[in-house]
Amino acid sequence: MTKSILDLQPISRIRRNHGLEHATIHMLTKKFPNRPFGGMSSSSGFTIVGDVSTEDIAEAAIEALKKLRGGQADLAMHPNCGTNFAISGMMAGLGAWVGTIGAGNSKKEKIERLPLMMSLAMIALVLTRPLGPYIQKKFTTTGHPDGLVVTKIETTERAGLRFHRVTTRG
Repeated sequence: MTKSILDLQPISRIRRNHGLEHATIHMLTKKFPNRPFGGMSSSSGFTIVGDVSTEDIAEAAIEALKKLRGGQADLAMHPNCGTNFAISGMMAGLGAWVGTIGAGNSKKEKIERLPLMMSLAMIALVLTRPLGPYIQKKFTTTGHPDGLVVTKIETTERAGLRFHRVTTRG
């Protein structure tokens, strides 16, 4: 039986932490609907940036973990995930670059191609919009936390922002 590269450590841990990060942000957004939150995951846990207490983060993470374990795997997906933005941005850049092919070194030719480059970038943004969530669902997150547990939450403040580091194991 062959294992997928996605099942190997630390990739599996990053994907599970990423899913728990998203689910935690969903819980926080439900409780604090007008507050912005951001996050970033690693193999050892995740960090959430947001103006809430450490207790709020703990409650949200525990609730998120329960819901994921209860079968609500869709909580691992988030519409504002960086994966979505990265995929769209890369494809828009590629579209714009395709518009420069054949322009040579002439600045005039490149400027004349600007409308084509912009059109190709916009087309790429529209056409690849579903690709980000697909990549997120299949590769960068998972809604199956398995034995993942929260072991520690530490809050620090830098430049007027609150960073909540959630450490996990499992």
